[in-house]
Amino acid sequence: MLKRIVLTLTYFASFLAIQLFTGAYADEVLPRPEEPFTGKIGLTYKDSEAVKPKLKIPQNFGIEDAPNILIVLIDDCGFGQMGTFGGAIPTPTLDRVADNGLRYNRFHTTALCSPTRAALLTGRNHHSVASGVIGEAGTGFPGYSGIIPASATTFAEVLREYGYMNAWFGKNHNVPDWETSIVGPFDRWSGGLGFDYFYGFVGGDTDQFHPALVENKKRIEPPKTNEDGSPYHFTTDIADHAIRMMRASKAVAPQRPFFVYFSTGATHAPHQVPADWVDKFKGQFDGGWDKYREETFARQKKLGVVPQDAKLTPRPDSLPAWDSLPENERKIYARMMEVFAAFTAHTDYEAGRVINAIEEMGELDNTLIFYIAGDNGSSAEGGLNGLLNEMTFFNAIPEPLEMKLASLKTLGSEKHYNHFPAAWAWAMDTPFQWTKQIASHFGGTRNGMAISWPKRIKAHGEIRDQFHHAIDIAPTILEAVGVEMPAQFNGVAQKPVEGISMMYTFDDADAKDRRTLQYFEMLGNQGIYHDGWMASAIRGIPWYSEPVPGDLLNMPWELYHIDEDFAQANDLAKDNPEKLDEMVKHFFAEAARYNVLPLDDRKTERLDVANRPSLTEGRKSFTYPNLLRLPEGAAPDLKHRSHSITAKVVIPEGGADGMLFTQGGRFAGYGLYVLDGKLVYDYNLVGVDQYTVKSDEAIPTGEVTLKAVYVTDADKPFAGADVTLYANDKKVGEGRVEKSIPNRVTLDETMDFGFDTGTPVAEGYKMPFKFKGKLNAVTIELD
Repeated sequence: MLKRIVLTLTYFASFLAIQLFTGAYADEVLPRPEEPFTGKIGLTYKDSEAVKPKLKIPQNFGIEDAPNILIVLIDDCGFGQMGTFGGAIPTPTLDRVADNGLRYNRFHTTALCSPTRAALLTGRNHHSVASGVIGEAGTGFPGYSGIIPASATTFAEVLREYGYMNAWFGKNHNVPDWETSIVGPFDRWSGGLGFDYFYGFVGGDTDQFHPALVENKKRIEPPKTNEDGSPYHFTTDIADHAIRMMRASKAVAPQRPFFVYFSTGATHAPHQVPADWVDKFKGQFDGGWDKYREETFARQKKLGVVPQDAKLTPRPDSLPAWDSLPENERKIYARMMEVFAAFTAHTDYEAGRVINAIEEMGELDNTLIFYIAGDNGSSAEGGLNGLLNEMTFFNAIPEPLEMKLASLKTLGSEKHYNHFPAAWAWAMDTPFQWTKQIASHFGGTRNGMAISWPKRIKAHGEIRDQFHHAIDIAPTILEAVGVEMPAQFNGVAQKPVEGISMMYTFDDADAKDRRTLQYFEMLGNQGIYHDGWMASAIRGIPWYSEPVPGDLLNMPWELYHIDEDFAQANDLAKDNPEKLDEMVKHFFAEAARYNVLPLDDRKTERLDVANRPSLTEGRKSFTYPNLLRLPEGAAPDLKHRSHSITAKVVIPEGGADGMLFTQGGRFAGYGLYVLDGKLVYDYNLVGVDQYTVKSDEAIPTGEVTLKAVYVTDADKPFAGADVTLYANDKKVGEGRVEKSIPNRVTLDETMDFGFDTGTPVAEGYKMPFKFKGKLNAVTIELD
């Protein structure tokens, strides 16, 4: 019966979507056609009249006093994390924005990072812009390809056409995996999304001490220190660059307003932060996650960000009670939370430096600031036991507790890619159920947000409880500036904006909600909001890698009257089946309308590169030049595949050490290099095991062909392999890789030739370990 309903709704919703797509809702065409010359052309300049070109600034488009715009977007942040929304972590910068404007306690995201970011930038639902999941898990369906279409231009592109200077600092996770190399294409890099300048990283997360830095389109190595001379940290670095860019922009062209998108890699894993910040939180979380939830809930009620009649949702059965844990586990888990709290506080501090600079420039009064505390709920991807290295989660390789205990003093440092346990993520999402990935419940989608604009918003510290979503940011900004999304951009007809401007809430705390319908879907988890009701169907538990088998079309739906039940604590599904049936029909109608279908609950299987375009598909042989860097999405896939790596080199008398080939680094990867005159192959199994194969003798000098032959036991995940080393076809060493990386080698590091960027694959050499001989080429052959 339900399938018949779905087919019917699919037809009508698809028909409606076509009508909406073909119906223009704005007359503007951008970029504008060239205006005809209105001067006079004579035979010489003496009998001609020139027309002086106009500056591309808002005033010349009839826009007076256009505001500067700052978006601060925190990564993987829960509703109950920041002090501004009742969390135990002080966040004075978010406090400042909220106290200088408005605090929104019913703002929503998509439950995952790049989908939220695509929705925010375009003003359309994430499936509408092909971003139904992170690009690394994309598939060949319209809602899931990871390719933001040309028919959904960003509000940044519109602002640029009206004279804004747009700069993006931090994370760009909206570039398809296969488009991240030096050959692009660059349509979905920052420049193609409307930004004049970019400084940050391209991907899901990065090492905060050794980030995979990109400036505009060029991959660069980070500086040794921050601008003030302190030890390097990525969040500080992007704050330094944002401040310098704003000051330079206003110094050179004060007529141009700026739009700064400050999109931190924090508080996404790895949780890395200067040690002096961690020391500030020592002992503050020894009471555990259950106590944290209770105390945070009390603070939330006191602040008024949660209604007095709200109920605190219970701990899921699959998460342990804090008091049930052995003492040594509580010790390491409390320390992980101390590191995370420090990471959060440090991030808020750096955002504060950016806002301080705006104030020092005299621009704060006319700057519209959105401080969005999360692109989804807090992350449970640390699993039940927390992680020293996030790559163990993505490759389903367990970490011994003894390793964690031995790392108590170094957690948060460059030695680890750490992540706290899932129960802390659940606590960060107080008072809601579930976490990141779970679009069906507010633990995955409800994020605190503050907006300030002193020149326009006269309220100070007030709360707004209208229901809103990330797609509402773009139309809010366009209304604030006084422009519309064009009907046509770059010659392409535009999809309607699906968001609703929030400006109606600025002056009226009691304004009636204008967003009355909003669907949610992520990884098979389904939700629908309509007129104060919410229906929710959870498909998979986020701290487990895969959901148990189930029927996506017949889910165990829950029903909540959230106008009376803020936290989704009281399931009314059994009491009101008619209402639930109505809500489920709404969900499938919206799913058909916005490219959500086909529903897909796969996780690991969708990470298979065969699902997406590939620069390497069909090729068996790859020859690369010296000093090239390739992201994993553009590199040959060597995981559990037999292959050879051959380097043609010239080694001078006296020898030459250095890296020949490597992929990944300290947290997973492998490399072939020369050290102390010997050929070495190192395989780092996500920091849990290290397999080293070394030549028995020093390699010869002169023109030499060095080779590593990797023969896998089987073409399947975790398969071991035999590795043999050769110099000029003579076998010089052999050994074993007992277990291999199954899914992903690295989240941010590259495949390097002739040097090693990022972090070392083994600790026996110093970066960048550039090969001191002559490297002519490296050839990879797949068997």
